[in-house]
Amino acid sequence: MSHTQTAARLLKDAGETFAAEAGITLDDKPAPLYRLLVLTVLLSSRVQAKLGTRACAELVDSDLGTPDKMRAATHQQVHDALDRAKFLSKDQTADALVDGAALVADRWSGDLRRLRTEADGDADRLAELLREVPRLGPVGADIFLREVQAVWPEFRPHLDGKATDGARAVGLPTDPDALAGLVDEADLARFAAALVRAALDDEVAGRVSA
Repeated sequence: MSHTQTAARLLKDAGETFAAEAGITLDDKPAPLYRLLVLTVLLSSRVQAKLGTRACAELVDSDLGTPDKMRAATHQQVHDALDRAKFLSKDQTADALVDGAALVADRWSGDLRRLRTEADGDADRLAELLREVPRLGPVGADIFLREVQAVWPEFRPHLDGKATDGARAVGLPTDPDALAGLVDEADLARFAAALVRAALDDEVAGRVSA
């Protein structure tokens, strides 16, 4: 099987973005971009991805899917939504989400497209700005960049170390540029998510490599 065929097989098997798994229809608009940021904070807690995506969906269903709503929520409201999703580290995460909403509202007027403008196409600058968000470090910045490249094409390709771990697991090249050349540019966010799943789940890697 060629590298291109392996990449296509991986996309078909595991090529759903984590945003889509969380029920986010990602677009370059304030609400879905903020929900992606919330998802990023949740996934940065090193929980299982399914717990993070489920918790994000629960927060949105609980009417906490915008910075204003999250900022106005009590700690207990956010805690309870996370509890319904069986999410761990509820206390610290609830505080981080409320504080993060305040940052987004105050720093970028509730619109992460202003963050995009401030980064001006520089992925390192975008990562630096993202790390101002409570409980978001380098891992979280990579998660956000992997997903947001679907709608912010100036940050393509973003295939970080976790993605290249997945490439190694299924026998694909680990050079990011070589990897990116295996799929259409519009599929890079899906491909990145699929590679991460291959890194995290031996069953995914096994199915694709078989």
